[in-house]
Amino acid sequence: MALPGFKDYLPFGRPDFGEQEIAAVTRVLRSRWIGMGPETAAFERELAAAVGAPHVVTVNSCTSALFLALKVQGIGPGDEVIVPSLTWCSTANAALYCGARPVFCDIDPDTLCLTPTTVQAWLTRKTKAVMVVHFGGYTVDVAALRRVLPERVHIIEDAAHALGGAYPGGRPAGSSGNLVCFSFYPNKNLATAEGGAVAQYDDDVADRLRSLRQHALPITAWKRFIHPRSLLLSEQLEELGFKMNFTDLQAAIARVQLRRQPELARRRLTIAQAYVERLGNLRPPLRFQERVCAPDHARHLFTIQLPTGRGSSSRNRLLLALRARNIGATIHYAPLHRMPLYGQRSRALPVTEQVCRRIMTLPISASMSSRAASRVADHLLDLLG
Repeated sequence: MALPGFKDYLPFGRPDFGEQEIAAVTRVLRSRWIGMGPETAAFERELAAAVGAPHVVTVNSCTSALFLALKVQGIGPGDEVIVPSLTWCSTANAALYCGARPVFCDIDPDTLCLTPTTVQAWLTRKTKAVMVVHFGGYTVDVAALRRVLPERVHIIEDAAHALGGAYPGGRPAGSSGNLVCFSFYPNKNLATAEGGAVAQYDDDVADRLRSLRQHALPITAWKRFIHPRSLLLSEQLEELGFKMNFTDLQAAIARVQLRRQPELARRRLTIAQAYVERLGNLRPPLRFQERVCAPDHARHLFTIQLPTGRGSSSRNRLLLALRARNIGATIHYAPLHRMPLYGQRSRALPVTEQVCRRIMTLPISASMSSRAASRVADHLLDLLG
């Protein structure tokens, strides 16, 4: 007899908001200033301190953060940017927005991330940058990658999954000295509905990012508000900027979420531990991402790989069966190198292709209980027979 499904749909990830976040938003609304202003500046300082970087520049999304990070490094037409194929499309699209060409590389089957070896296979004289994706919250050893790259090749880190994680040696994700891009999308470890940020070390680069995110203007709306005698003159514009700024409404939520990170991280750890405990003895075994219960893993996702012999059709049937029981399992991700947009379907990335036939993401969030995780595991075991 099949187990009874969840009464309400359990999404794969959702934010944990409480009275503190509601009070913070109310406070900003009552201030009558909801655009980018003092809350945003305060959040940038606090996040910089948390991730160990001198500068954090907030923007409206991690996609914008990735694009601006490439742009300020001079990436443009004729350049190649190496990107793992197992990632969300934003990582590759950021290169296209700059007029550059994304070049897809393979991954390690245990970490689900690129490695120095998989990157070196695609290095050419046109390579200008490598986009490192800290998939699922596993933090890549970017220092090891730096050692095998020519000096002319920049490292940009897509840390959308990695806030709260740490590099080998224990330094927090964001403290590498590279341009490190974070996401505050609703299902992320720190959620504000939308938003992103770039953490980095260079004063001039930080100033340029702050300018580019708001039309490349030399003075922000907040500064004009608190200094009403200042003038906005059209001749002050020197380059094409963008409308990509954060807001104080988002920053108010973000500041509370940042203070709550230890609590939220502990909850995610209990979810991961519950899954490993219930699913770890299955034979043939499921494959978990390397170090998923270790202190340096941010646990944004909890992925499994089904045993060898179960292809994508079997995985898809299992996924639909879980959803029929109101369990929001999903897939992260379809391989980008097989998508028509990028014109690289002839490229062979055997590990990525094998992983993408067998991978599945189980629900994990700070708003979920370990009991719910155990129930998800029970349903998975029931369906696997």
